[in-house]
Amino acid sequence: MTSAPTAPQLPGLAEPTELQLANGATLVQLPLADSPLVCLDFWCRAGSIFEKAPESGLAHFLEHMVFKGSQRLGPGEFDLKIEAMGGSSNAATGFDDVHYHVLVPPESAAQALELLLDLVLHPSLEPRAFEMERQVVLEELAQSEDQPDEIALQQLLRLGCPGHAYGEPILGRRELLAAQTPEAMADFHRRLYGANRCVLALCGGADFLQLKEGIDASALAQLGAIDEPPPPPALAVQPGLHRITVPRLESARLLMLWGLPPASDLHGVMGADLLTTVLAEGRRSRLVERLRRLPACPPLLVKIAPDLEDDAIDAIARIAYEEGLAGVIAVNTSLNRFGLEQRRLAQTGRTLAQEAGGLSGAPLRARALEVLRRLRATAGPALPLIGVGGIDSPESAWERIAAGASLVQVYTGWIYSGPALVPQILAGLACQLERHGLAHIGAAVGSGLAWR
Repeated sequence: MTSAPTAPQLPGLAEPTELQLANGATLVQLPLADSPLVCLDFWCRAGSIFEKAPESGLAHFLEHMVFKGSQRLGPGEFDLKIEAMGGSSNAATGFDDVHYHVLVPPESAAQALELLLDLVLHPSLEPRAFEMERQVVLEELAQSEDQPDEIALQQLLRLGCPGHAYGEPILGRRELLAAQTPEAMADFHRRLYGANRCVLALCGGADFLQLKEGIDASALAQLGAIDEPPPPPALAVQPGLHRITVPRLESARLLMLWGLPPASDLHGVMGADLLTTVLAEGRRSRLVERLRRLPACPPLLVKIAPDLEDDAIDAIARIAYEEGLAGVIAVNTSLNRFGLEQRRLAQTGRTLAQEAGGLSGAPLRARALEVLRRLRATAGPALPLIGVGGIDSPESAWERIAAGASLVQVYTGWIYSGPALVPQILAGLACQLERHGLAHIGAAVGSGLAWR
């Protein structure tokens, strides 16, 4: 086991240590003495870019199958053991790599590491579990194909990276996923999960000396090195301008793609990341400034649910203001039944608790008002707010305006009261302006004035 210096650490962090095992595997350690958790993160250069043509989706499929058990662990046993330690686990597949990580208390790190390495390096790939997990992967693919943003992103990659694996979906192609076999997956694992292609990163308050002793006797130390696969073709981003129509996309998207330095060039990557921030992220970026000058640029508002926690509402208010959105609509329908769970509907014979979908109208009034007031308190008067939910009278419209709404919307109230509701609300608002001595409705926005 040999060690090598690493790049300078971030301020306030200890120096990370990089070790090379005898078989070529890399171990990176970063001690954090005060951390209540230890992160064990196993990386392998086995992403979708290394798939052969018939192996479409196999890298991601294998990531799923790893958690179905190893030669020592039965299906689900790994998750149960990690959860019993008070920990959690997850994994992700990218174009270039795949990684599996575990978060556990320091006293459980050695046992968790042994389980993780056994699971990843000795997957059982049992045929029955393989067939069941194939359906899970196909369902994940179907969900991605039903997401307009995912469709647009995949089209961008396909058009910008023609003939390259970066232009292919990581989840794979349906017809090829349907043809995969456990034997093909085992061959993929043998071909790419070699010691010289693996990195184990350890971070937290663990006893690293004890962990290293365990690693020396682990499946990772016993893993053999493999011949490196042929390098993928060089990536050349194809310039062009494309317009595509995506079903059910409620507002336009602008997606841009350009080449960046390789990940090994950290300074280049950091510079490019900073450049993208200056050019296209945030309300003061060059792109946002240009879009604001376009006369036909439509206003963008976000509509939020009344079921959100207060912290989420505060975060949305800050982000909406910082990103320069045209406003926030508060609120959408609710999954909460507001004490009406046992009310039975004559049309269906079911209770409201049994009905799917969101609740609208008068039951939302109190919560909608709470959300509106919180948005106003967090974002201030500069962010336009639109009040909706339970507005069915001049008084309910006035309370939203007084709480900070620049506009109000009526939906359920319109259904039950008809078009006559609108002039009633306008007459009631005009009366309130007169009684409070206000010259215009703008003076009432956020005033907190009570109904008279």
